Amino acid sequence: MKIILVAGARPNFMKIAPLIRALDVTPMQPGLSENNISWKLVHTGQHYDYDMSKIFFQELEIPEPDYFLEVGSGTHAEQTAKVMVQFEKVCLEETPDVVLVVGDVNSTLACSITAKKLNIKVAHVEAGLRSGDMAMPEEVNRIVTDSISDYLFVTERNGLENLENEGKLKEKIFFVGHVMIDNLFYQLNRLNSNTFETTPLKEGLGKYLFLTLHRPSNVDDSKVLKRILDALNEIAEKIPIFFPVHPRTKARMEDLGVDLSQNIKVLNPLGFTEALYLWKDAIAVLTDSGGLQEETTSLGVPCITLRENTERPVTVEVGTNTIVGTDTVKLRETVLNIIDGHYKEGQIPEKWDGKAAERIIQILSNI
Repeated sequence: MKIILVAGARPNFMKIAPLIRALDVTPMQPGLSENNISWKLVHTGQHYDYDMSKIFFQELEIPEPDYFLEVGSGTHAEQTAKVMVQFEKVCLEETPDVVLVVGDVNSTLACSITAKKLNIKVAHVEAGLRSGDMAMPEEVNRIVTDSISDYLFVTERNGLENLENEGKLKEKIFFVGHVMIDNLFYQLNRLNSNTFETTPLKEGLGKYLFLTLHRPSNVDDSKVLKRILDALNEIAEKIPIFFPVHPRTKARMEDLGVDLSQNIKVLNPLGFTEALYLWKDAIAVLTDSGGLQEETTSLGVPCITLRENTERPVTVEVGTNTIVGTDTVKLRETVLNIIDGHYKEGQIPEKWDGKAAERIIQILSNI
């Protein structure tokens, strides 16, 4: 069997890394696994910023891509179209049996459609997640990708229910756990051998928060962004905040001209391991990211999600996640409760044991 693995944006890299490790546990020759699965890696270049892309390949020990499509930026339509045009050439040259996509970015959608038009099987890792919010581009990507996928690999039981309710055949659906958690556990074991530029900032600091903020619904509306930043400035008077700033957010903040508290430690974008080094010891993580909701749940770190909904309900139902949206009153109250030692203690969801990638590769091998 020949598989093409697709990575497009930063969250994809963390999901691809454990799959590559699972494929190459006992390599017979480069690009050929012990299960006689040959594979090639395609990087679409959807995240084109060096700090947000190449450094992740280095840190996560992902080999150089066999194909780098360099699609870059653009509107959703432009980016999706560029990926489709370039990826079609790869598929025609490689003639794979399966195209394996992960997550919910534009590259996931574009490569799935391209493969299916060429009668190539599609496997979707992290299938079945639903926020119910069609204003999110990721929700559209998830629904369309799942609708045409031949193999649906699910991270949580809510995903099973969503896919079955949408009429997907049970024999196409596999509950395997979460490759993001595979990567988290692997990187956590390697963390002690690393030193970081932020080490002097962290040492002796005591309690602190860790913040990520990049979602268009939070940063593109100047009124919403200012309200969130004002609340964060108030919170920072009580507890320091580490804030690696996404390029999109940085540009909006500069346009807005808001001064941040000196207790908000503004950082350049961080690689995965340095971000993990900081947030694993935070008393809480504030985020509008999807992946951090899951990773914090796995390590028992309280998470406050700055979104109105989540496609990862297990992090709320079982884990440490609390949804506050853009309600800054609720945000302040939740942070103050955590500072005072009052927070919900979550559990690790079913099959989040670091072995999801092994299950996926075994299933594909059996097929």
